[in-house]
Amino acid sequence: MKAFLMFRDRDVDLQQKSLPNEQALVQDLELSTLFNAMSNDDKFLFEIAQKTVMSGLSDIGAIRYRQEILKDCMANPSVVKKIYDIAVESLEKQRKSWGYSSRYPSLVLHGSTAVLHMFLDMLKLLRNVADEQSEKFRSEGFTLLFAMLKKELNDEYFAGLEKHLKQLEFRDGVLISSELGKGNKGTDYMLRKAYRRKQGWIERIFGDKPAVYAFNLHPRDEAGARALSELKDRGINLVANALAQSADHILSFFRMLRTELAFYISCLNLYEQLNKKGEPVSFPLPATADTRHLDCKGLYEVCLALNVKERVVGNEISADGKNIVIITGANQGGKSTFLRSLGVAQLMMQCGMFVPAESFSSSVCCRIFTHYKREEDAAMESGKFDEELGRMSDIVENIVSHSMVLFNESFAATNEREGSEIATQIIRALSEKKITVLFVTHMYEFAHGLYDQKMENALFLRAERQPDGRRTFKIIEGEPLQTSYGEDLYRKIFGTDR
Repeated sequence: MKAFLMFRDRDVDLQQKSLPNEQALVQDLELSTLFNAMSNDDKFLFEIAQKTVMSGLSDIGAIRYRQEILKDCMANPSVVKKIYDIAVESLEKQRKSWGYSSRYPSLVLHGSTAVLHMFLDMLKLLRNVADEQSEKFRSEGFTLLFAMLKKELNDEYFAGLEKHLKQLEFRDGVLISSELGKGNKGTDYMLRKAYRRKQGWIERIFGDKPAVYAFNLHPRDEAGARALSELKDRGINLVANALAQSADHILSFFRMLRTELAFYISCLNLYEQLNKKGEPVSFPLPATADTRHLDCKGLYEVCLALNVKERVVGNEISADGKNIVIITGANQGGKSTFLRSLGVAQLMMQCGMFVPAESFSSSVCCRIFTHYKREEDAAMESGKFDEELGRMSDIVENIVSHSMVLFNESFAATNEREGSEIATQIIRALSEKKITVLFVTHMYEFAHGLYDQKMENALFLRAERQPDGRRTFKIIEGEPLQTSYGEDLYRKIFGTDR
C-alpha cells in the first residue's frame, strides 16, 4: 500500500542530502520563524517542514499535484487531522509492543500477531474514514488514496486476516512435520494445518479418542522443555518470518502516511495562524523556468507577519521578461523585507504550498541562493570583503542555469567604486547564464550605472518615501536616487537637524 500524497508515482525521500546553501537560506530569510509556526512545537513536524521547503520542486505538474491536495486539506482539516492521528497512534502502539523484533521465532510470532491485531483495528478506522469522507475530496492524491483503501481493505481482507490471526494463536497446540536426515536428525520442519472434525459436546467428552503416540514432560525437566521449544521454533520459523514481514509492510505504510501527511498538517498550522490575523494567502501559478515571469499582488513577508500584532504591508510588482531586479531607496523603507518576502514566497511555491499574497505567479527556479551582508565576526579569518567574495565563490561553484540569487547590500564592505564594478560584472555574468538576480543596494554608482544602460531585462524598484520623510514600506518602480535619506533617521532620533 502506498499513500502517494507528495508525489504522483513515488514515496517522498527524506534521506536526500541537504543543499549546500541551506544554512545561509535559513539564516538570511529567517526561515526558522516559518518552520516554528508550521510545526506548532512538534519536532517531527518541524523536521518535515524544513526538509520539504528546502527541497523544492522544479516540475510544474508536481507542484500543482501538491497544491490540489493542500486545497483538500484546507477544506477538510478535521478529516485530514483524524487520518494523521490514526497513523501517529498506530506507530506509537507498535513502538510499545514487545517480542516483535526478537530473534526467537515463537516471540516473533507472538509479537507480530499482537501488532497485526492492533493494525487491524487501525486499518478499519482508516477504511471507515474512506467510506464516510471520500466524497468531500477532489484532488487526485486523496482520490487515489481513498480508492486504494476501499479496494485493499475490503471486508474479505479483514475477514481473512482475522481468520489467519486466530489460527496462528495455536490454541489447540502446534502440528509440525519433519523428516529424518543424516544421523537420524530432523530436517525439513514444516508447520501443518491441523484437521479438526466438527463434533458435538457429547461426542467430544465421551467419544473415542484417536490413537496417538505421545509423551509427557516432567514439570522439572528444563532440558526437555528447552528441546521441545527449539523443535517448535524450527517448525514455526517460516510462518513467524512471513508474519513479521506482513507487519513490517503495514508499518511502513503508516510511517509513510504519517510523514507525507505531516507536511500538510504543518501547512494547516501556518494557515490557521495567518487566517487568525486576517492575512491573505493564495495558491501561486508556477511558470516554466525559461519564461522570466514574476507577478504578485499584496505580497508580504510571512515571518514578519508572524512576529507582529498588526497586519504588514503588501507589495505589488510585475517583472515579466526581467531577470535583473535592482531595489534602492530610503533607509528602513522595507527593501530587505521585500527581498525576503520574494525569496520565502518562491520557496513556498516550489514545495507546493500557498504563498503569503493576494496573488503570486513566478517562474520556477532550479536553485535559490542568498548573498547577504554579514556583521563583523571575531571568528572571521579575513576581512568582511574577502569573506563576501568567498561566499560568492561558493555560490558560483553550485549555481546552475535558471537559478535565483538574492543579494542584500553585497560588496559594500569596500569603497563604492570598487564594489560597484564587482557587483556589475557579477550581475552581467549571472544574467548571461539565465540566472535571475534581485539586488538590494545603497551603491548609487552601481544602481544608476545599470539604469543608464536602459537594459530591457532589468527592472528598477525603489522604497517609497513621502515628502515628510514617512516610510510607507511600499516598493514602487522608480529610478535609483543618489540619497538614502539618512537625515530622516537623524531627525527621528535627535528630533532636529544640526
